[in-house]
Amino acid sequence: MKRIKETGSATTAAARRLADARRGDAAYQAPAGRGARPEHRSRPGDSGSAAMRENGAMSLFRDDGIVLRTQKLGEADRIITLLTRGHGRVRAVARGVRRTKSKFGARLEPFSHVDVQFYARGSELIGRGLPLCTQSETIAAYGSGIVTDYGRYTAGTAMLETAERFTAHEGEPAVQQYLLLVGGLRTLSRGEHEPHLVLDAFLLRSLAVNGYAPSFDSCARCGLPGPNRFFSVASGGVTCGDCRVPGSVVPSSEAIGLLSALLTGDWETADACEARHAREGSGLVTAYLHWHLERGLRSLRYVEK
Repeated sequence: MKRIKETGSATTAAARRLADARRGDAAYQAPAGRGARPEHRSRPGDSGSAAMRENGAMSLFRDDGIVLRTQKLGEADRIITLLTRGHGRVRAVARGVRRTKSKFGARLEPFSHVDVQFYARGSELIGRGLPLCTQSETIAAYGSGIVTDYGRYTAGTAMLETAERFTAHEGEPAVQQYLLLVGGLRTLSRGEHEPHLVLDAFLLRSLAVNGYAPSFDSCARCGLPGPNRFFSVASGGVTCGDCRVPGSVVPSSEAIGLLSALLTGDWETADACEARHAREGSGLVTAYLHWHLERGLRSLRYVEK
């Protein structure tokens, strides 16, 4: 087989992580308005994917990722689900991590940002069987600032579930979703804004980067400049009186303004909103998300509004 050398040295890896952190913050702060296109999804074998080394029937892959969830396997193992930078959503087996003497079990917990090495049979990371997670290094332990607060924890859990639902196919890179999740968890762990506002901003921008950006100004059907009074989940946002469809609601202008601010990154306006308008906006975001996912998120019922 053709041997492919890993190109990343320690210095290169550190520079890449710094660039990812900056892009994560930019993806979380920058506007993601209507018409945002889904990112180009390249295959793991493309030049921009994580480095791979082959040795006969064995392949080693290294990538950065966020731990989305874990499942028990056998007596001492776990199945780890990660959203990685170069390979999208990946499920891997981590052997022995539930033992008390495990050297890296604590690093593979939800909300952790880690540098992981995978072992897989054949030349592809995603194949017939699950790859093995053989090594992990902590890049950022966001869980330490999240799990100690109920509001942050429930909001963070909903963010992880949303990221997993929007990356339904394993092995397909979703770089924008990955950077958005990194920036969202960093903001949540620092406590810079209210957890429910961070969650709603993450949900709206996840919808936007996946091609479902709602309209909060111009009519979603005819494009009539706003402000428009009616909101329809099925129509894709606010609508004018002529385009109003059955089932439309008439939210307050403050709630629509809040959602627009969360989508465009206007945190000054978002932080100044009243609690009743935040609850009203969260209801609209939840309904819009459920419409496009075609089923609800289990973790949203526990989120404090």
